[in-house]
Parts: sequence; C-alpha cells; structure tokens
Amino acid sequence: LLLQVSCLCGSAPCLLCGCCPSAKNSTVSRLLFTFFLFLSTLVSIIMIIPGVEKELHKLPGFCEGSGSVLGVPAHLDCSSFLGHKAVYRVGFATAAFFLLFAVLMVCVRSSRDPRAALQNGFWFFKFLVLVGITVGAFYIPDGTFTSVWFYFGVVGSFLFILIQLILLIDFAHSWSQLWLRNAGESSAKGWYAALCIVTFTFYATSIAAVVLLYVYYTKPEGCTEGKVLISINLVLCLIVSVVSILPKIQDAQPHSGLLQASIITLYTIYVTWSALANVPVQSCNPTLLVRNSTGSAMATQPLTTWWDAPSIVGLIIFILCTLFISVRSSDHPQVNKLMLTEESGAGGGGEAAAPEGGQHRAYDNEQDGVSYSYTFFHLCLLLAALYIMMTLTNWYRPDERLQVLRSPWTAVWVKISSSWAGLLLYLWTLVAPLVLPDRDFS
Repeated sequence: LLLQVSCLCGSAPCLLCGCCPSAKNSTVSRLLFTFFLFLSTLVSIIMIIPGVEKELHKLPGFCEGSGSVLGVPAHLDCSSFLGHKAVYRVGFATAAFFLLFAVLMVCVRSSRDPRAALQNGFWFFKFLVLVGITVGAFYIPDGTFTSVWFYFGVVGSFLFILIQLILLIDFAHSWSQLWLRNAGESSAKGWYAALCIVTFTFYATSIAAVVLLYVYYTKPEGCTEGKVLISINLVLCLIVSVVSILPKIQDAQPHSGLLQASIITLYTIYVTWSALANVPVQSCNPTLLVRNSTGSAMATQPLTTWWDAPSIVGLIIFILCTLFISVRSSDHPQVNKLMLTEESGAGGGGEAAAPEGGQHRAYDNEQDGVSYSYTFFHLCLLLAALYIMMTLTNWYRPDERLQVLRSPWTAVWVKISSSWAGLLLYLWTLVAPLVLPDRDFS
C-alpha cells in the first residue's frame, strides 16, 4: 500500500512500471493529463443528464447569491439551466487547472529542471487541486458569469477547431503516403483499390450529407443563410478537390490526391452541419430547442434532444484529437515544429536512459531535453476543455433576461469561419511548394 501511495506522489514512470509496455516518461505524463481532461468531461456529461440536473440545486452554494454581481437583479431563478451552468463551471475549473500548469511550466528545457518533477509526478496532489478548483467553481455567483464565460468558450473553441484541422490535414497526408508507399513497395493493386474505395466512400457520404442539409435545414422560400452557407462550402470543397489533382500540384507533391481532399471535404460538411444546427430560426433548424427558465422545452422534441447528434460527433472528434495530441508524433517535420512534439524536442534524447533487462517499462527520456513543450501542451488541453464545454452545451447561452436558453448567431459564424479557415489551410499546403519553391515541404 505504501508503495502504491508513493507512486501516486512520485513520477509518471512509476505509475506504469511493470503493468504496461515500454513507455516514455513524456508520453505517460501526457496521457495522465489527458485522463484528467476526460474525467472532467465525464463529470460534465453527468451534469447535463436530466435526472441529475434536477438535483443540482441541492449543492451548497451553487444557487446562493446568484444575482449579486455587477448590478444584476437578485430575483433570478437559480433553478434554471442548472446542467448548463454546471458544465460551464466544470469547464472553467478544468481550463483554470491547465492554465495554472501552462504558467508553471514556462521555459522548462529538460527533466533536470525542478519544475519537471511537478509536470511528471505528484499525480494524487494534482487530482486534489483539480477537485478543489472544481468545487470552488460552483461557488462562483451566477450574475454575468455564464454570459461572459460563453465568449471565452467561443474563442477557445475556435482555436481548438483550428488545431483539429491541422491534425486532420496531417493525418490525411500521412494516410495517403502510407498506402501509396505500401502499394509501391509491394506492387499490389489492392492498396490502390482500397485508396479508391475509401476516397469514393468519403465523397459519397459528403454528397449525401449535403443533400440532407438542403432538405432539412433549408426551405423553398426563406432560410437564405442556410442555402448560402451550404453552397459556399460545397463550392470551396469542389475547388480544393480539383486543385489537389492538378498536374503542377502533383509534380510538386506526388503524394497529394483526392484521399486528403475527401477527408477535408467530409469534415467541412460536418462543421457546416454543426453550424446549421445552431441557426436560431425554428423553421430553418429542426434540431433547435429553446428552453425556458423552468427547464421545459419550447419545441416538439423531448428535453434530452437539446444535446444532439452534432454534439455527439463533436465529442468523438474531441476524444480522438486529444489522444492524437497525447501519444502521436507527426510524420511531417512542419507539424512537429508547430506542435512541438517528439521529433522536434529540444534534445529528443534520453533513449539511452531506458533501463536494460526490461525491469522497468517506463523511463525518463527527457534528461537531455524535453520532447514536447509543456506549456503548449497545457494550452492545447485548455482549449480542448473550452471546446468540449461549448460542445456539451450546444453553444447555447441565456438571453439578456437570463430566463431563456437560446442558440446565438455567434456560434454559427464561428463554426463556419473555422471551416473556411480549414479549407484555406489545406489549400495552402497544396500550393505552398509552388509559391515558395526554395523551401522544403517534403
């Protein structure tokens, strides 16, 4: 028992020693911090379950002094949107936790820095800190907290969506290169057939999704915004698909092709769907749900549908993206340089520090230099916490009277802007070798 307690208070390798395959100290630490993020996400999901939401008013302090801030009237119904408020407070606590470590880990260069021990150890105390901040967040007076924190969530979510897009583009390029390399080495036509089938499937799914968006989110008369947004993104997806197979692009980047374009297209259509699900016009948005201060639904759907299909897909993408950040290094030096992961670490050394004989299966690989930026990693998890906070609440926010929970146009334009940014970013990866021929984009 004492040994187990010492492991919880000690370094990351101790936690996995003897129970997992050979692992680096840097990878284990990232996984454990990601576990904290997932744990907070699970708590947030529990908070928005209708049965749990109805009981949140029993939490001491959660419904006290709700209107005592910045001159807001004190006659607010504290029982309104308790699940929504709880998710915001858990998101605030998680973001504050990672911001604290981002500040503490500034300019850590190797595991010899005393602060590196704080990054890679003391997990039990870190858990207590996270729990303490979360409990304290529930004592934040209501007032304008939810309205103000909404905009912090919007900005953080936009930045995290951009990180998702960078990782998605990198994943698409790596996937295509791997299959083309396998096809070239084995001279097997099966790899080319698989490439064509997957690409066709992605495009077919995208086309079907576009048709469904026109059917369910537009009307023959009206819903002009939805028609315009769907059409613009459809045209942009066609443009990047055509550009990806132009002869000059193929000469500069032989591995570029329709597989990457199909993945980006499918993701763009998903973001478009997610944006249209926030259009605050009932006739143009069948998934729109407005909740009044008593928690009742002002729409035909049951109450539980206010956490809808786009949010579920967003949650899955969030999980995959954060795991990607935690365990994988890119095959492309440019992405590693941006994300500051394994291959681009200060030293990348420490491999020789792995114990021999297999007695210990986790080891410190950062004695010569950190293999990822501690601060940047925590900032990524901070943005991820804000993104999942907005996803679980459908980007809804209370109106000016704090009596009705609505979907604002802000959410629509932030999501659409992120889809445009992603398409432009992917287009730049295609044309960059032609625009900057002296740089290495291999």
